[in-house]
Amino acid sequence: MSALLLAALAAAAFVAAYRVYGGWLRRVVLQVGDDEPTPSHQLRDDVDYVPARRSVLFGHHFASIAGLGPILGPAIAVIWGWVPAVLWIVFGTVFIGGVHDFSTLVLSLRNRGRSIGDVAKDVVGPRARLLFLFVIYFLMSLAMGVFALVIATLFTAPADGVPRPESHPEAVLPVAGILVVAILMGLAMYRTRIPFVWVTIGGVLLSLWALVWGQAHPVEGIGRNAWIYALLAYAFVASVLPVWLLLQPRDYLNSFQLYAGMLLMILGLIVARPEVVAPAFNDAPSDLPPLFPFLFITVACGAVSGFHCLVSSGTTAKQIDRSCDAHPIGYGGMAAEGMLAILAVLACTAGIATSEEWHQHYASWRQAGGLGPKIGAFVTGSGEFISAIGLPKSGAVAFAAVVVVSFALTTLDSATRLLRYNIEEIGRSLGLAFLADRFVASLVAVGSIAYFALLKIGGRPAGIVLWELFGTTNQLLAGLALMTVTVWLAKLRRPTRPVLLPMAFMFTMTLVAMITKIRQFHREEAWFVFGFGIVLLLLAVWLAVEGLVSLGRIARARETEGRAVAGAPPGG
Repeated sequence: MSALLLAALAAAAFVAAYRVYGGWLRRVVLQVGDDEPTPSHQLRDDVDYVPARRSVLFGHHFASIAGLGPILGPAIAVIWGWVPAVLWIVFGTVFIGGVHDFSTLVLSLRNRGRSIGDVAKDVVGPRARLLFLFVIYFLMSLAMGVFALVIATLFTAPADGVPRPESHPEAVLPVAGILVVAILMGLAMYRTRIPFVWVTIGGVLLSLWALVWGQAHPVEGIGRNAWIYALLAYAFVASVLPVWLLLQPRDYLNSFQLYAGMLLMILGLIVARPEVVAPAFNDAPSDLPPLFPFLFITVACGAVSGFHCLVSSGTTAKQIDRSCDAHPIGYGGMAAEGMLAILAVLACTAGIATSEEWHQHYASWRQAGGLGPKIGAFVTGSGEFISAIGLPKSGAVAFAAVVVVSFALTTLDSATRLLRYNIEEIGRSLGLAFLADRFVASLVAVGSIAYFALLKIGGRPAGIVLWELFGTTNQLLAGLALMTVTVWLAKLRRPTRPVLLPMAFMFTMTLVAMITKIRQFHREEAWFVFGFGIVLLLLAVWLAVEGLVSLGRIARARETEGRAVAGAPPGG
């Protein structure tokens, strides 16, 4: 199978879906107008609520929802074969992920830029709000604890000096350089009259210089724990600074790295025209989990991810300038991420030279699921594509590594800010006013992340021990967000089926996966993880029941109203 043909078909599907299905959702289901008032203007405070250019906000949103998710998920999911991975990414993005991101963004826009968990109080009920917020709190703390550990591992040079796919100390200075450039760029965009196009060109050129210069100066001699503490300190600062000063311009700059990487990979596909060497379907590994439901849990951000609703309703909704921007940013951002996931699949199925090498790399689930193999497969495969256009292979691989590290950091700082919002909302729900302070909430957020990054359970980091619950919890959050949107649309008498059916699918897949994992933890007598899994399952079921009760109330109210209308006297 031609990798170029696969990429072209997927790109055509995403473009068509954006214009046709996304356009229908905008006009008929969500009914987004061009000039509705937006929270960024109504509540502008120049810290969290700041109107942003569409191009800048698209880059900020895209970088925030992408991170490592659309790279790592597909890099392991191809173990079932390239056909299931590609089909789920395309259809999942078009009919579930795009709907999820777009609808939660619009729901937040209609509710003063509040998060999906906070809005659940008005839409579903007060109990749902608190349950939602606690599920989000656990999910974000766990995920970012693991990401802090992952980034620290990426930054740490091997003690024995032997290169490893999960170690890239040459990425430290390029990433640090982009942070400095981003602050300068934020000041230039919002505090000077320098034309936006020149600010963008200058920022991109400076970030490219940092990339080239930094790769020649790897930072070595710093241990992993030291990097974790440094990353936590950075996450705190990024969480409390005005969004326009660091996060927004940095994500905007990082998005150019990603655009460049995707473009170079596509050009490499056109020049090299590689064939997919992986099998269409694969069930060879003896420890391979069942495709149903675990494919739909493994490929998260590349098709649908609960984390995206936190970004859409957490930071993006507070920066939308015009309501019509919600379509290209919400649905369009997810379509772009789906394309990135397709390229990740191709890097891991056509970027590997031979079928024998592929089978060796994906010989077992445990082997392919590690951080090193996943990152190594993508970096090596994408480096092969990029080098096909004439760039030195070592430089192409180094560029791919810096992109990976940059987007891991993007997820960490954006999510820390989202966790801060979540803690502030928990404080308001429980009447704990001190938690509404952004500095206090940020300290609590960073402390929660540190717990999962640094605490050891049986000699292993707590985040790694509990990571097996992340995939199911993340996808369950997507189902819960779709449930909230479904209830909202039902109250407005809008079509609910485009959201209701994806919600039912996500609930089914994730609940089956969660129950399967809990049974596995029980067999293995992993009681700590088993207990966490039981608590999360009960919270999820409780929330689902709250949603069903709300839908039932709406249906009964409509039935009562219909009877009243039918029994009314003519002209009454």
